[in-house]
Amino acid sequence: MSITLGIFIFIMATGCYAEDNTITVDTTLGAIKGIEMETRFGNKFWSFRGIRYAEPPLGELRFKNPQPIKAWQPTILDATNDGPMCPQVTEHMDMLSEDCLHLNVYTKNVNSDQPLNPVIVFIHPGGFHRGTGISVLMGPQYFMERDIVLVTFNYRLGSLGFLATDTEEASGNMGLKDQVLVLRWIREHIEKFGGDPNSVTLWGYSAGSFSVGLHILSPMSKGLFHRAIMQSASPLGHFTYENNQMELAEKQAKLLECPVAPVSDMIKCLKEKPMLNFVNTAAGMFESNWNPIYNWFPVVESDFGQERFLTEDPYKTMMSGNFNKVPLIIGLAEYEMYFFAYHTLLSDEQRQHFISEFDKYAPIYFLYERGGPKSSNISQQLESYYFGTSKQIEFPKSVGKFAEVYSDSLICYANYRFLQMIAEHVPVYNYLFKYKGRYNYFKLDDALGANHLDELLYLFYSPLLTPIFTKNDPENEIIERLTRMWYEFAKNSDPNNQSDEYLKDLQWPLYRPNNKEYLEMGNNEVIVKTNDIFSERMTFWDTIFPLQEVVGKF
Repeated sequence: MSITLGIFIFIMATGCYAEDNTITVDTTLGAIKGIEMETRFGNKFWSFRGIRYAEPPLGELRFKNPQPIKAWQPTILDATNDGPMCPQVTEHMDMLSEDCLHLNVYTKNVNSDQPLNPVIVFIHPGGFHRGTGISVLMGPQYFMERDIVLVTFNYRLGSLGFLATDTEEASGNMGLKDQVLVLRWIREHIEKFGGDPNSVTLWGYSAGSFSVGLHILSPMSKGLFHRAIMQSASPLGHFTYENNQMELAEKQAKLLECPVAPVSDMIKCLKEKPMLNFVNTAAGMFESNWNPIYNWFPVVESDFGQERFLTEDPYKTMMSGNFNKVPLIIGLAEYEMYFFAYHTLLSDEQRQHFISEFDKYAPIYFLYERGGPKSSNISQQLESYYFGTSKQIEFPKSVGKFAEVYSDSLICYANYRFLQMIAEHVPVYNYLFKYKGRYNYFKLDDALGANHLDELLYLFYSPLLTPIFTKNDPENEIIERLTRMWYEFAKNSDPNNQSDEYLKDLQWPLYRPNNKEYLEMGNNEVIVKTNDIFSERMTFWDTIFPLQEVVGKF
């Protein structure tokens, strides 16, 4: 057999070929060209960035369920650079496009003769109105030291991703359905990139973690993933789910000079508005200084013949036990919302809001019901518990306590409740992240410790935030430990490995309802603790938002 013929047969058999530092992989959609990249230690891997996974959500597809991408054969898709970000408020306006439903695949091996590697799929943070999976923020250089296939992606945000009128024109949850389509794309195509479609770990942070929790509960996601990692958010807090966000839709319509009724005319008008109109009016969509953080919210969809992401209240699904039962890692950072609390109280205007009108502003920031005696009673209890009988709110004296109530309301209590409920059904590993590095996500010089998002600095290379960490940097150990634990979990459903040099002294136990152990990751040691994280505060939240009230609704 000639060398040329041998190469030809290799190409046809594996669906790939390499030329210089690029490689092309054949899929049923068409050929995709990627490019070689290097890990932080100089090891080679393949990068395929900016792959369309859905038809552009433009025109009549705006506010609709995503449609699978059509084949592009016989052309070759150039996936050597990042795609655009989804519309959002950003300093990088030139990087925005509504045609943003792209994913990135990072892999060491596209030769199908080699063993398939576990797949880890990351859902980015951003409160459902910001964020991106592109490599300048979610760089793969740390994780690709491990034998995995890593997938990051964009999904629709803000009004373009979550407008919900409880009508056929905009049933809601578009951004979450985008995420489902990514998982379906992986099921169909990831094997061509060396990934195992039967070993998919779904991982998210903040709104991404909220999303992962919903995928666990959603019928659309059934069978599409096999493990889950939830960092710093959950869908089972003290907030409630509705069938629509009509007030928000009407606010958007007024800002864009569209009619608010009938709904069909509203949506028709909104479909005709340029993408940048939504971006330029985003600040006006919030009630107070970009709060509530979860302004756009998932909804329980009515049936208009569309595939529905949520068919019932997530609490009802969890209580029924009829959900996607997969092993889970779930955890928190020690000072979750410290940055947000710091800048809220630093603002004279916002600080005065809480001093003079706590009853009005606390429900907006902390996501509980507005108005009426019950809301007022909750506000009084929160103010008394966190700020004492004097109820004085000052800067900087009150930042710590304000950070606690901010963190507990948006993240900690939801994580706690999800953990309590799901631990009855699946293996769960729980953690508290306390590592304080030289950098933090929000560039806050006097941060007390690990803030919201800080773990991501050691899981992804973010050139906009830090230099790339080397073996000699103090961050090296936490990078090695986190990426190895996540890899072990993705491979074996267990983050422990006594034969690994960085994990050999670690024994992370399962969290059990009758033995509530968790892993505390600090600067100098990783230790096992007992009882629930922030247990006293969580007990307080249980008293003001008792689970029995939720159960009673169903």
